[in-house]
Amino acid sequence: MLSADAIIDLHSQLARAWHMRQESPPPAAGPGADLDSAAESASNWLDRVARQHRANFDLWHIEDEARAPEASDPELAAVKRRIDQTNQLRNDLAEELDRALLGWLAPRGLPDANAPLNSESPGLIIDRLSILALKIFHTREQAERMDATATHAQRNRDRLSILEEQRNDLAGCLDALWQETLAGTRRFKLYRQLKMYNDPTLNPAIYRKTTEIQGP
Repeated sequence: MLSADAIIDLHSQLARAWHMRQESPPPAAGPGADLDSAAESASNWLDRVARQHRANFDLWHIEDEARAPEASDPELAAVKRRIDQTNQLRNDLAEELDRALLGWLAPRGLPDANAPLNSESPGLIIDRLSILALKIFHTREQAERMDATATHAQRNRDRLSILEEQRNDLAGCLDALWQETLAGTRRFKLYRQLKMYNDPTLNPAIYRKTTEIQGP
């Protein structure tokens, strides 16, 4: 079910389409239903990958807004809140990728509980591949800029080569982890990010302020 090549192709295709507005991005919705059959799994799985990629796509461009020199303080505050919300969604959807894979593996008696544990889950690797796809798109854009100097173009061609090598290496790691999981020689777990900053009961900057407003 899991193929690094298919994920890379999807990430690249969607990054191009969304940036060039050739295809409307799917809504960066929250986690969906479990994968419940082999026939549905391939389509549903790539839909999940696309949603997680969309969250990274949105986060990338919201962060660009935060770096605009002319942005006012109220605008920056609003952007920061959008960054927090979108980053939370990005992490939730990465966790959902792992949850879906573990749900697909469970009826097959996998992962093997006695196998060595991998330190990074497939969902976290796919999140990194998504970010690399965006970096590659924007770096290639800079390398091909008609108004840029030859030095600028060469610098970005060099960076592009590094990014593509990193993506190929990471894709190989993802495929190896999946094949070893299927073979019962390695396992992964769902690692919860458990972000605290968006929770009003865990972020002291929020709950202390609320207490001050409400009074003793």
